Amino acid sequence: MGRIDVRRLLAIMLVGVVAGSAAAPAPALAHGTLVTSTPAQGSTVAERIEAVTLTFTEKPQTYAYFTVTAPTGVRVDSGWSNGEPRRLAKPVQEYQLKDGTWQPLRYDMGFPVKVAVSHWPAPGAYVVTYHNVASDGDAVKGELRFTYHGAVTPPPPGWQAPVDQPKPELLAAAGNVRPAAAAEPSPQPRSAAAAPGDRGVWVWLVPLLLLVAAALCAVLVVPQLRRR
Repeated sequence: MGRIDVRRLLAIMLVGVVAGSAAAPAPALAHGTLVTSTPAQGSTVAERIEAVTLTFTEKPQTYAYFTVTAPTGVRVDSGWSNGEPRRLAKPVQEYQLKDGTWQPLRYDMGFPVKVAVSHWPAPGAYVVTYHNVASDGDAVKGELRFTYHGAVTPPPPGWQAPVDQPKPELLAAAGNVRPAAAAEPSPQPRSAAAAPGDRGVWVWLVPLLLLVAAALCAVLVVPQLRRR
């Protein structure tokens, strides 16, 4: 075995450990976040639909706020309602800091919200926004976009574009919270959701990298230093 360049070897090990640590996703909360939506983020809708469906990991508060804005800049949402809870096809797993350690949380159930769409005034990009506060105090806020290529439909008789704003209860609750990590739907509205085990592997992998680096140092570097 040739002579070891100690400084170079140490530099390589240090870069490897730092890179592994940097690549590890930071644990994040997932209370009440958006898991899926219909239409999905960035999708194209070819036919008229009655409502946009957003599915969260918790049932939204009664004061939650939802909007749907047409390409013309006019809102076309017409109220929202809760759907029946349903089991998620792919459970969401995130991590929560509890008693000084990151512990996994698994979400098996989804809570749909249907935001009614009054009409489709023009083809193009539509924007859906949501604003809520989860049961643990995290802010749940974001938006998703999709493109509508279906037929233009007229507004209902006597229809007026909504101009309501978030309720005082929501603003009061949101004033003392931190933004939640979004399981964004595809972006999942992050919410894309993390698959079980995607983050957990880093809990043991980073310490393992550190142990390997220490072992290499003990086996290869220390003897070389002694010979010097």
